Amino acid sequence: MPESRDPDPAAAGVADPALGLSLVRGDALFRLQRRVGLIPAHGLGLVRRAVFWSLFAWLPVVLWAIHAGRALPGVPGEPLLAHFGIHARFLVAVPLLILAEGPVHAASTRLLGYFAASGVVPPAETGRFRAAVAATARLRDGTLPWIVIAGLVLGFTTTSEIVHHAHEIDWADGGAGDGRWGFGALWYLYVGRSVYLTLVLAWLWRAVLLAVLLWRIARLDLALVPTHPDRAGGVGFLERVPPLFAPVVLGIGCVIASRWAHDAVYHGLALQSLRVEMAAFVAAALAVFLLPLAAFAGPLMRAKRQALLDYGALVGRHGRLVRERWIEGKTVDDAVLGAPELGPVADTVTAYEAVKAMRAVPVGKAAVVPLAAAAAAPMIALLALQMPVKDLALALVKALL
Repeated sequence: MPESRDPDPAAAGVADPALGLSLVRGDALFRLQRRVGLIPAHGLGLVRRAVFWSLFAWLPVVLWAIHAGRALPGVPGEPLLAHFGIHARFLVAVPLLILAEGPVHAASTRLLGYFAASGVVPPAETGRFRAAVAATARLRDGTLPWIVIAGLVLGFTTTSEIVHHAHEIDWADGGAGDGRWGFGALWYLYVGRSVYLTLVLAWLWRAVLLAVLLWRIARLDLALVPTHPDRAGGVGFLERVPPLFAPVVLGIGCVIASRWAHDAVYHGLALQSLRVEMAAFVAAALAVFLLPLAAFAGPLMRAKRQALLDYGALVGRHGRLVRERWIEGKTVDDAVLGAPELGPVADTVTAYEAVKAMRAVPVGKAAVVPLAAAAAAPMIALLALQMPVKDLALALVKALL
């Protein structure tokens, strides 16, 4: 897989490079990784970072377990191989969390420029738009958010009550339960998990950044078009943003599902008892990465309310004139009847119906389905461990219908 290169703003469809903003490029973590050579001068270094951080977190744990004779079945207690959550965290989630930066970087730099190119941000608001983008860039590049993230990671890994999941490090003490862990367990608890948690919190911070940016844009005097066929006033292109986070949701979901899978296989956990938790995870994933688009709820609803009045009055006027001319036989000389952009009565009614169909937020199936699928896929695979495939498929069909 080739290294990701920084897209040319002009080639990406950004009319003004100053209007583009990457959600991932330029923050403190990015600068640190570039300083140590993990990120090249040009590009994001996605593959090299995915491989490096994955092996950095996982390999010392495995090598120690092999050396201590606790990696494979046949040892006292549970072997490392049986702890699916550890392997999913470092070999699946960490690479996904890093590789997801590529499409998010490319899309965020391209779609922001489309606000101006599409006319949603009128020329009179370009200055304020640039200021909003620049302010968000300064927020992204600040060090304080990363100090907070580092503090959360440190607090999580050093708090004894939540330092590890039940059974998660049985492999490290041979099932003795005496807390005498070796190097592999310590590396996993305090280094490997810190890598994973830092990446997760980084994505949550980027979701916050996106929400802040869209909120600032939504406060501008936007040129929304209530009759736009995207049913979102012309900002329907934002539906492309949430699916970009699907790899992030998939990676986190795999970690959660794999830990439950261990408990189901080795400790008799009834997976159907976790239906509420599974549904909660899917709902939380949707909420986190769809919520930024709610910034446009206010402007869209105001535009819809006003447009219903305006287009309702226009349809009424047009209909009365048609009646006067063709039903009452009066001579009517009004520009409304001859306006080519209005057309016949059916066309004016269609415009009004388009306004009525306008959505409160620019969220539809294109935004929801990929995220929901990414969140649900690990849970469906998990349920297949204890539920016949036929019954599982029937339950899914019933849920969809």
